[in-house]
Amino acid sequence: MICSINGFGCVEGLLPRVLAVALAVALAGCKTTQPTEMTTALGVAAAEGERSAPSPAERYGAHPDDPDAAINYARALRGNGQYAQALAVLERASLQHPSDRRVLAAYGRALAAAGNYKGALEVLERAHAPGAPDWRVLSVQGAALDQMGRHGEAQRYYATALRIAPDEPSVLANLGLSYALAKDLVRAEATLRRAAEQSHGDAQVRQKLALVMGLQRGGGPGEAPAAPPPSEANVVRLRQALAQ
Repeated sequence: MICSINGFGCVEGLLPRVLAVALAVALAGCKTTQPTEMTTALGVAAAEGERSAPSPAERYGAHPDDPDAAINYARALRGNGQYAQALAVLERASLQHPSDRRVLAAYGRALAAAGNYKGALEVLERAHAPGAPDWRVLSVQGAALDQMGRHGEAQRYYATALRIAPDEPSVLANLGLSYALAKDLVRAEATLRRAAEQSHGDAQVRQKLALVMGLQRGGGPGEAPAAPPPSEANVVRLRQALAQ
């Protein structure tokens, strides 16, 4: 046996202790990683087992008196082309919540989409907070008035909306179509070009601009249109674009 000169013991006794320490460190490392891996696995299993969020239809079925559930369900129905069902849901919600401005705004939009413009205007008038009109509601009111042929009134609603939300492309697009329906194609094109610039190339806005440019048939900015005022067929197309 060879002992160390510093008195700490023999080499033969020191080696087992060194190996024991190394083994303990290795085992400690395993103990710290295993719970982490197990926790991760449990977390994944819990996430996979967690139930997905309810659909708008399921939420409305569970909470038919919740105004948010009614609005979201009606939006989903309209997205599926079920306009009559959406209107019925919002009509019920408006009877249950006659002072909820969000419900009134959604119901007024649905009425306008269904062609009940007079009813839409009556409902939308109640969707504004006192002294704080909603520019979105104003724009829908303008569109309803345009559909009724009351273009001058409609343009005043759009002007008020634009004072609240300057250069809002959706309002500008409606205003441009209103000018076209009023047979002012030059202002219509200029306004829709402005809307297209503000919307950064939104496809619907560009389609509306293309429609009005097609009606111009070569009339340049500041010039009288080269074609007669919009025909009845084109008026229908303009109203369809406005309804979007």
